[in-house]
Amino acid sequence: MKVLGRIKKALVPVFGWLYRVFCHLIPVDNRMILFLAFHGRSYNDNPRALYEAMRQDPRFSGYRFVWVLRNPGQETIPGAETVRYLSLGYFVALARAKVWIFNCKMPMYLYKKKTQIYLQTWHGTPLKKLGHDIEPVPGQRFYRSGLTYDQMCRTYDVDSDRYDAMISPNAFCTGVFPHAFGIKKEKLIETGYPRNDFLSTYTQEDVQRIRTDLKIPEGKKVILYAPTWRDDSFQTSGYTFRLQADFRKWKERLPEDTVVLFKPHYLIVNQYQDDPELKDFLISVPADADIRDLYVVSDALVTDYSSVFFDYGILKRPVYFYMYDLEAYAGDLRGFYMDIEQELPGKIYRTEESLLQDLAAGEFDDSRYPAFTKRYNNREDGQASRRVLDWLAVRLGRHTASEQAGN
Repeated sequence: MKVLGRIKKALVPVFGWLYRVFCHLIPVDNRMILFLAFHGRSYNDNPRALYEAMRQDPRFSGYRFVWVLRNPGQETIPGAETVRYLSLGYFVALARAKVWIFNCKMPMYLYKKKTQIYLQTWHGTPLKKLGHDIEPVPGQRFYRSGLTYDQMCRTYDVDSDRYDAMISPNAFCTGVFPHAFGIKKEKLIETGYPRNDFLSTYTQEDVQRIRTDLKIPEGKKVILYAPTWRDDSFQTSGYTFRLQADFRKWKERLPEDTVVLFKPHYLIVNQYQDDPELKDFLISVPADADIRDLYVVSDALVTDYSSVFFDYGILKRPVYFYMYDLEAYAGDLRGFYMDIEQELPGKIYRTEESLLQDLAAGEFDDSRYPAFTKRYNNREDGQASRRVLDWLAVRLGRHTASEQAGN
């Protein structure tokens, strides 16, 4: 495996050079927009929200929309073409599209032409430190590829240098992203997150539709458990998650009118094995499912260090932080941007027993929500997609004018 890793690293710059030559052979289509979420894992997140808003916006009438998916045959996206991730068609689309709308850090070998526009939406307000802000311990390696700290930071620098703009969801991120990503502050557009518009505009009909799709029994209260991945827990195919929740105990301790939705992070590759004893209590949701649907049907959220609580906080519902490995996570892995004891909108639980006690009793103190909302959800008003498309329409107009002047 180590030999293969070295060969792969040696071939990356060669591939990058060949790809650059390839890109210059393909002309840019000024009316083509390429979307990608989580490296093609799903039709999801901010790119999805922007795509759906574009289809309703006359300024983008006549554009060709292309989505990148790992399994394009398994999903039909109305109004869009699909292309398989890492296929020849994918690289052709990258070279041809006028606009890239992506929500994740892209490989260093990709090449963006000056006539293309790269809008990086990202995918969450960070609790965990990112990029340049991580304070490494001696010998620490990053990701499954085992990058050094400097190598890891360079992956951020190379990608952020290609951005024409990066969405900031709030004032906090506008302050953090420049030093975390190594991005110039003038490239940030503080608009709120397009994916969260739904949390301000959903209807009771939406709630009923989602409950029906998830087969949630009528009258049941819903607890969403959405933990994140750990940097040091992985296998060859991806990151793994060692479940520290005894769902049989949850069923025993929580009221009978409760069901639990279990939604792991999209990077986690190992799957939870269904337990027949938990039928009608535990609903396991695929890691690549659109979590915004789960938010609106949930009465409470249990998470750990995942950024999901920032979005869920828009609903101002109870959040419980189950941080059983807090010392290891805060000290040895990432570290945090905030004082979690003072700023989180909910209580931290170190043991499953104390968590279940408060969940069963419905104990939650919402007194921190006003300050939390002011700092972290100051732009979440249901209009984020419109603000982003306003920026993009202006940018496309400038590009067109510039190209015409150059002819």
